[in-house]
Amino acid sequence: MAFRAFFALPAESFQNSEGQHTNAVHGFTSMLINLVRDQEPTHVAVAFDVSDETTHRRTEYSEYKAGRNATPAEFAGQIDYIKKVMAALGIRTLELPGHEADDILATLAALGSGAGFEVLLVSGDRDTFQLVNDDVTVLYPRKGVSDLPRMDAAAIEEKYFVPPARYPDLAALVGESADNLPGVPGVGPKTAAKWIAQYDGVEGVLAHADEIKGKAGESLRANLESVERNRKLNRLLTDLELPLSLEDLAQPRPERAAVESLFDELEFKTLRTRVYEIFAMNAAEAPEDRFEVPAHTVPADDAELAAALSALTADTVGAEEAPVAVALRASGASPRPAAEAIALATADAAVVLTLDGEVPPPLAQWLADPAVPKAMHEYKEAAKALRVAGAEVAGVVDDVSVSGYLAEPDRRSYALADLAQHHLGVDLGAGQPSTGQLALDLEGGDAAAAALVKEAAVVHALHAHLAPALVERGAAGLLADLELPLSRVLLDMEWTGIAVDSGHIAGLMDQLGAASEAAAQEAYAAIGREVNLGSPKQLQTVLFDELGLPKTKKIKTGYTTDAASLKDLLDRTGHPFLAGLMAHRESSKLRQMVETLQKSVSSDGRIHTTYAQTIAATGRLSSNNPNLQNIPIRSEEGRRVRDVFVVGEGYESLLSADYSQIEMRIMAHLSGDEGLIQAYREGEDLHRFVGSRIFHVEPADVTSEMRSKVKAMSYGLAYGLTSFGLSKQLEISVDEARSLMKDYFDRFGGVRDYLRGVVEQARQDGYTSTIFGRRRYLPDLTSPNRVHRELAERIALNSPIQGSAADIIKRAMLGVEGQLREQGLGSRLLLQIHDELVVEVAPGEEERVRALVAEQMGSAAELTVPLDVQIGVGRTWNEAGH
Repeated sequence: MAFRAFFALPAESFQNSEGQHTNAVHGFTSMLINLVRDQEPTHVAVAFDVSDETTHRRTEYSEYKAGRNATPAEFAGQIDYIKKVMAALGIRTLELPGHEADDILATLAALGSGAGFEVLLVSGDRDTFQLVNDDVTVLYPRKGVSDLPRMDAAAIEEKYFVPPARYPDLAALVGESADNLPGVPGVGPKTAAKWIAQYDGVEGVLAHADEIKGKAGESLRANLESVERNRKLNRLLTDLELPLSLEDLAQPRPERAAVESLFDELEFKTLRTRVYEIFAMNAAEAPEDRFEVPAHTVPADDAELAAALSALTADTVGAEEAPVAVALRASGASPRPAAEAIALATADAAVVLTLDGEVPPPLAQWLADPAVPKAMHEYKEAAKALRVAGAEVAGVVDDVSVSGYLAEPDRRSYALADLAQHHLGVDLGAGQPSTGQLALDLEGGDAAAAALVKEAAVVHALHAHLAPALVERGAAGLLADLELPLSRVLLDMEWTGIAVDSGHIAGLMDQLGAASEAAAQEAYAAIGREVNLGSPKQLQTVLFDELGLPKTKKIKTGYTTDAASLKDLLDRTGHPFLAGLMAHRESSKLRQMVETLQKSVSSDGRIHTTYAQTIAATGRLSSNNPNLQNIPIRSEEGRRVRDVFVVGEGYESLLSADYSQIEMRIMAHLSGDEGLIQAYREGEDLHRFVGSRIFHVEPADVTSEMRSKVKAMSYGLAYGLTSFGLSKQLEISVDEARSLMKDYFDRFGGVRDYLRGVVEQARQDGYTSTIFGRRRYLPDLTSPNRVHRELAERIALNSPIQGSAADIIKRAMLGVEGQLREQGLGSRLLLQIHDELVVEVAPGEEERVRALVAEQMGSAAELTVPLDVQIGVGRTWNEAGH
């Protein structure tokens, strides 16, 4: 059934962001939960074939099931996920060495029938038809996994001309191609059925084989051994000793935490909702029943509001373990959302009121009081809306979206509804009011007000749930000392934005449009006609049919025309059509990027990107709306895009400060390799230094080609780069790449030992850790599935390095922002892009800002090697580059 699901759903459309194919898992799970919905079973089990196929049938007949096509690579690993999903759903699974899944089903059918059950077997194997009787019915897939007609005794006899008990006799005579069991040549189902009826089964047919006339009789007599073997092999076993009883299969119910974690990994959103709708949740696993939303008040005026706030916070001032939870309803997009309503809640009481874009004085004073501990969800966005309404927020001791991220950095979503479902078993998804309803109906104390109060109560409960989890994971300090203070810095950065030259944007749009069109004309000229350069189908026709170029990777719709494949094809062939096509794509892509920037300019003439702290599992910040991290920095076109960003009115310049080779410096620190440490301490060009030792030449004699090879390898090793991967990257043979890596590790044994040790340590601990204690849990390091295990090993290699780099730049941001304020400077931090900070410098402050940025970035971590900071200043972001 899993194999049928795999082919029923397109593999290219079902894979998660890690590249894991999920079509078989999705199709199988969807089919099964539909069965649970439609059939309402009291007991459920799933049987699997053993993976090594050393069954008693294969032992008796070595050609059994031989000749089947190789299992598709995209299917590999999905069976393990199906088993994990079944476990999360509470559905028991069985497999027995030496036996097939159908034998397990046959035994279960016999047990169920004997216990008076109505039994439904779902299988794509016709051998199960022999099990059908008054108590047992087979649901046999007619197409995919959604069309499952009921094969009862009447249906089997109508289709195959024999009753169910005689179906194995028919199959013995006719054969079964799927199992590589050849039948009697020239004998079809009707002839076989006639013989079976005439001679009372296949044994009678064999006993009277000499009496059967004609060519069919001759063919039968020539294949008597095959018929006897077929009948022996297709008989299902009904008396296996199973490790589970029928009682063990009763009333399966999902375990919420397991479902949430696994469906997050697989990125099954709709399927998760269907699971919760279809399965009756076990009360012991459904905290919703125990979750209490406190009664709320709606203050009528400022006096009532002040009294309510005083009562709400009477027992919480200075007690971080029991903050007041704040939930905000806002409309409009960042950077200036409008606050419409707010709810405040403790475990025992709540206050809710409309704001209509204006915060009453008692509430503004309460929000700004740092002595009142507060817990929020997505603090930055809420604080923006409150700032628009004239209020600042202080005293925030928890942002549960960030806490949830620190506790489980590999989850896909930290939305409040998802966190509530995952950690508390509380459903926030149904009946969510719109902001308009809330604003209009709040005074009536209706469901809209209650919904916002429930959100605040959920925030309060999440804080209580997550706070001890962070302590257990060693992440409480990261929240209090790094992530929450950083949220406040990011709030101001997003609020400020960065100025852009709108005229330059328009000019660049025209230039890139003209370049895109010119490149397209070059491509057309190379083939003598125009084609749609955005159509993969037309490109396949041109490249592989008309031009006869070497074919790329085979995909469902032909051969891939993705950028990487076409670049490889261009490098190999140099064909002018490809040159024009790639230039057209590059210019078009940049033009789309610039167009996005143009649409993102706010009324103040600045772009306000939003920084996400909970996207990258390594701890890296992500930029979106618009994404400023994807602007290329090494190409001439990318630098032209950076020229769009300019110093704002009233300021003197932009200052850009960038860490030099920070990840390699972290590698030197973590590995303790004396050679790398020596190079950095002496201010050497690292890649030239390494190249001189690998290639046995003086540093001055390291060529640019040698340096490029060393650079690619040095960074690649930290990400689990193999000799094959290095050979592809450098366009050299695998043997040369292997030799290069061997020479590298011979010279830098500390790196070799570190890379070996970090994975083994993570396997023992269950997680990796950065220099500052940021953990990433990797349960798949011990997975029996090789694909999952190797992915976890690569993550174990790079997470400590990437994560430490992320922590360092965050610490640097806190230091820079803190010093700008402490020294009373007017300059302000605008952007963080990877390992770079951009500051808008106020008149007369450049020297002081340059010094404090260098000092704060350079001292953000105490490593065994110095942190090198490169600083540039200019009117535009590009000019400030270095």
